[in-house]
Amino acid sequence: MKISLFQGILLAVFSFAALIGIFVFATHTSNSSNTSTAVGTVVIWGTLPKAGLQQALTMLAQTDTTLSGISYVQKDQNEFATDLAGAIATGAAPDLVLASQEELQSLTKLLTPIPSATLSAATFTSAFIGESRLLQVPDGSGYWGLPFLVDPLVLFSNSSILASNGIAAPPATWESLTGLVPVVANLTPTKQITRGLIALGTYDNVRDARGILSSLFMQVGVPISTYRNGVLGVDLSGSHSSGVGAGQAALDFYAQFADPSKLSYTWNASLPDSQKAFIAGNLALYLGYASEARFLRAANPNLDFRVTALPQPATAADKSTYGLLYALMIPRGAKNASGAFAAASLFTNNAGQAAFANATGLAPVTISRLATTPDDPVAAVAAAEALYAKGWLSPAPADTDAIFSSMITSVISGRLNTLTALTTGASALSILLQK
Repeated sequence: MKISLFQGILLAVFSFAALIGIFVFATHTSNSSNTSTAVGTVVIWGTLPKAGLQQALTMLAQTDTTLSGISYVQKDQNEFATDLAGAIATGAAPDLVLASQEELQSLTKLLTPIPSATLSAATFTSAFIGESRLLQVPDGSGYWGLPFLVDPLVLFSNSSILASNGIAAPPATWESLTGLVPVVANLTPTKQITRGLIALGTYDNVRDARGILSSLFMQVGVPISTYRNGVLGVDLSGSHSSGVGAGQAALDFYAQFADPSKLSYTWNASLPDSQKAFIAGNLALYLGYASEARFLRAANPNLDFRVTALPQPATAADKSTYGLLYALMIPRGAKNASGAFAAASLFTNNAGQAAFANATGLAPVTISRLATTPDDPVAAVAAAEALYAKGWLSPAPADTDAIFSSMITSVISGRLNTLTALTTGASALSILLQK
């Protein structure tokens, strides 16, 4: 295959970077981040908040001066791909981009993959959590980037509400959670909800609904998006021992919480945003990402809440939860590709993972770092879940939300049955993925 001059130069750069990578990955379990590796000036564009990342970068640079030339620029998630394309076109591309798997499909045409000659599958698999495999280039030739951090979905519970109703511990299974609705939820005779158990059933006023619904699908064995004959498509049906599709069972389960005719009715579209309801003390349970714990504490210092793992199906053989997997990727036109790769690699050693996890509230992605249980209880839950976190390659988040919202709304309004809604939603997602 004929390669361009740029590709030839880039391969040469990566050949040099491979030596760096081999050294870094061979020593990434070390607690020391000191290294003679040349990093130079590296500009990172990302969708994560700047404050925590800058705090970690400053701390790491104090012990490793090779990192002093790294800077971070926070970008709007909805404009990220457009901004990056424009920067590449004008010769002003950053050296690294930091985004989750939810943005990956919209970015792939703008990225330079890390060749397998630089980072072998064996090294990658042994170093990082399972969800990191989403970063593999479809043809197996390399990886779109290096895993950085993961933000798993967890269960927040209002300890005061649960204790007042004689509930000693948050539910560990969805079945036990459903049984708590009549005990905890407060409804008026006209079915007005004055206190809900959990925000499920609707979409637009359920914070993190995209991740919640994804978790339910994956917990029943529906991977959502998969490659078939090299084409990425979506299947939301799955199979189930009862004869009902697994995807249909998951969607029915979700929708029941907004059905006034069901005993599990505890939420509806007229209620406020679920995160706000939890902060106000009007919601007993809240599903959100682990990193939200700090915001919740700051928003209501008097809120007594606990963080536990996302509930699982009682009959599930394996655990799973949706995780936002953040990765560091090299864009086309990066002026310092070798330094960018070196910096990203250094961020995967124990010192880097600890610093960034502590500063952001997200969990590490390296197996070596996850082998040590954090002292902080929230970080401990996030770290445990990181090992079984899952995700899927999706269209841009806003597009996925529009399709999921339409799917849920059509079911709870009675306009479509769950099977038809799933089929329609899967088709719409597949079309977007193949653009």
